[in-house]
Amino acid sequence: MQSESTSRNEKLHVGIIMDGNGRWATRRGLSRVRGHEAGVDTIRRIVEAAPKQGIGTLTLYAFSADNWRRPRAEVAALMTLLRFYLANEVQSLVRNGVRLTVIGRRDRLPDGIATAISRAEEATARGSALHLRIAVDYSARDAILSAAAKAAALTSLTREAFSQLVTGEADLRDVDLIIRTSGEKRLSDFLLWEGAYAELHFTERMWPEFNAGDLAEALAAFHGRERRFGGLPAIVPEEVPSLSRV
Repeated sequence: MQSESTSRNEKLHVGIIMDGNGRWATRRGLSRVRGHEAGVDTIRRIVEAAPKQGIGTLTLYAFSADNWRRPRAEVAALMTLLRFYLANEVQSLVRNGVRLTVIGRRDRLPDGIATAISRAEEATARGSALHLRIAVDYSARDAILSAAAKAAALTSLTREAFSQLVTGEADLRDVDLIIRTSGEKRLSDFLLWEGAYAELHFTERMWPEFNAGDLAEALAAFHGRERRFGGLPAIVPEEVPSLSRV
């Protein structure tokens, strides 16, 4: 769990709900699949920009547990893009010091993808410039429910221990900022535990249009906010009048 203050020198944890691929494509007379392909290009740009802008951990919402209800052809195309990313981006991630982990369920993914994920995670394990977490077949509520089931066997429990059960990682920084593109203003079951005190930033930009400048704008807005974590800022006590003045 993190401290209750945020300095510009701290490496931030930013989560992004990458929304608007399909609408971006439709407005241009393209197939929704083309929108998702353009979204992969945006991932490359933002992963490159993130460490330069003070981000140490970047969690991207790629495919939710509810997205299985989308048309079968679109789901198949998204899985194909995931295969492509795992096969073609790993060497670039290694060169740039990016550690990749994938959060969410793996048992429902098409054959071979879970193995590809494990290989990519192993290949990038030493990356220290950025921790890139991609949420695939992910539900924050399911993650919390699974953690609660595991916690039932423990004799004592702390927030830190439960956080590790939820995230699968020790000492993962809580989310500082959650960005959602495309104008929608909801969390959609994303990082509900880790983002309990996250600042929220909503932009009208569709994900394929999102760039390093948009990320910098979101971070500037974040740094302009006062994060109190339920407390109050330090208050200078009022001067107590001396008896000699009374």
